[in-house]
Amino acid sequence: MSSYSALAWHDFFVAAVGASAALLGLLFVTISINLEHILKYPHLPGRAASTLGTLLTVLVICCFGLAPSQPTRAFGWEIVAMTLLAGTQILWTSRHRDPANPLTWTIGSLPILLVPVLVLLGGGASLLAGGGGGIYWLLFGTVLAFIGASINAWVLLVEILR
Repeated sequence: MSSYSALAWHDFFVAAVGASAALLGLLFVTISINLEHILKYPHLPGRAASTLGTLLTVLVICCFGLAPSQPTRAFGWEIVAMTLLAGTQILWTSRHRDPANPLTWTIGSLPILLVPVLVLLGGGASLLAGGGGGIYWLLFGTVLAFIGASINAWVLLVEILR
């Protein structure tokens, strides 16, 4: 079944690795250009870090997808591990930096990057279960991650200067 075979999705993984690496590089440049402005707002450093983490997650998952002759269950576990790590990073960096209440979160931009990671997690779970859509979840999660990262890059590059 092609929705559970990484080999059938080889071209997708190659394209996603290239696109996520390019977007990661552009985001690093964006953050470097506007670092002073980003640091003026307490929620933007976390938003920048979460965006980097989400793109890195897509990059790593798609690299795993390119591993030759890898068992489907191993690929599923790699996806689950990466997405749990990414979800933890997103939640951690989305916290307010309020000394009076260190466990408050910024909900505003949280879904933009957490939802794609949860969709990718669904892909890993689907591969482990052997049903439910398989790698199609990775396609959808990758597209959502690229959209969310593009929105955040726009905020960090353009909107911050308005």
